[in-house]
Amino acid sequence: MLLNPRRRGVPGPVARRRKAALLASAATLCSVCLVAAAAPPVPLGIGDRLYPTLGNPGYDVTSYDVNLTYPGTNDKPLQAVTTIDAWVTADLDRINLDFTHGTVRSVQVDGVPAEFAGAGEDLVVTPAERLHRGDWVRITVRHTSDPVPAEDQKGDGGWVRTTDGLVMANQADAAHMVFPCNDHPSDKAMFTFRVTAPNAYTVVANGLPGGIRRAGGETTWTYRTQHPMATELAQVSIGRSAVPRREGPHGLPLRDVVPSADREALEPWLARTPDQIAWMESKVGRYPFENYGVIMANATTGFELETQTLSLFEKKLFTEPAYPAWYVESVMVHELSHQWFGDSVSPRTWSDVWLNEGHATWYEALYAEEKAHRPMADRMKAAYAASDGWRASGGPPARPKPPVPGQKISIFRPSVYDGAALALYALRQEIGRPAFERLERLWVRDHRDSDASTGDFIELASAVAGRDLGGFLHAWLYDEKTPPMPGHPDWKQDPSVKAAQRPAHK
Repeated sequence: MLLNPRRRGVPGPVARRRKAALLASAATLCSVCLVAAAAPPVPLGIGDRLYPTLGNPGYDVTSYDVNLTYPGTNDKPLQAVTTIDAWVTADLDRINLDFTHGTVRSVQVDGVPAEFAGAGEDLVVTPAERLHRGDWVRITVRHTSDPVPAEDQKGDGGWVRTTDGLVMANQADAAHMVFPCNDHPSDKAMFTFRVTAPNAYTVVANGLPGGIRRAGGETTWTYRTQHPMATELAQVSIGRSAVPRREGPHGLPLRDVVPSADREALEPWLARTPDQIAWMESKVGRYPFENYGVIMANATTGFELETQTLSLFEKKLFTEPAYPAWYVESVMVHELSHQWFGDSVSPRTWSDVWLNEGHATWYEALYAEEKAHRPMADRMKAAYAASDGWRASGGPPARPKPPVPGQKISIFRPSVYDGAALALYALRQEIGRPAFERLERLWVRDHRDSDASTGDFIELASAVAGRDLGGFLHAWLYDEKTPPMPGHPDWKQDPSVKAAQRPAHK
């Protein structure tokens, strides 16, 4: 995710066992709530430090089937049916789903009607029979999905209304404003989207197209992911759109989504994606998904966003003449790099978000250095001068302060962007460029289609370097004060430096 600086396959057995253990552990902690069926429904969570009620214990989602019907206007609710298939990881009398800002019509568990009630931002389902660990369960929720934000949810994400339709922006805590889910990146799953809209609209979603069916004045579009995906990365674009297509490296299918009237004007930017992918592959290896593309939405979001296989941008990034071409391209590369760092390899907890944003900022800056002769060292020196201030206001890179009440995306602060990229720069200075570049390739290879933690990164970095880097990286990622920069003893903290305090990006 890049906050707008213009306003300044199936998981492998190891990943599945690790995720199941995490969920089962959380279920144990919440066992009193889960077995007390007679007690009032309460919101649960898996204990994420930044979003305590996000995610839910007791089950592991394997797939979502999200069926949406768009009424032809973006100020009325969509009719929806969400079907969730999951493994049960603990005995359950109730199932908590994350869901808010929609009306639930009915719930079925394995085809049998179930009782349900709201609790906070959870939908609490009581099946007719108790679920047991090891069971396979299917939960079907008939509901609405409202694109008009509630007064207390403005700017929190979910549906974003464009001039001609809708797109999604679900990071970090907002997918459950669109559809019922286990809304935490540690529980990735396969997705199918079936979206019905009037014939004048075009629908594009994550993954590969699975067919188009027209009936009367409506068309149903189907898309399926080929790799597991976190709920915060889900994307559905509905609009009067053109979908230019081309090939990327190795014949990779590329499709973009732009307002039909702007296709010709935006084409020069779209044509740059294949070379950007080739550049990223030269740094970290093969692109990890089935296709890629960008959505250039006619909307004001305040950020760009790395939804899986479809990066979301504000159209005005590409039409505002004040932005130099090198800068626009570096922002495109920021979101592209997230396909490796954040999408293919997801954060285990939201405190690990620096692994997403630090790496995306790193490759954004490296691209600007190599393609536009903007020295990374200059940017890192400025970041170093401001780093202590960032840590004081937002927390160190791997321990960001909790979000500001009513501002769910406020964890996206400079410390997890340039502050985290600064830690990566220090690591490269410490272990040398060849070892650092090997570490980057191994990281995205070893954790592909899974989730990973800060501890995992420290462990791999130590293995690549051939020595324990725990103390070194802990200081850079967790300490209140910024350590000395290896190789640059002249770099100093300077609270007066403001230029380095560029706003965070998603």
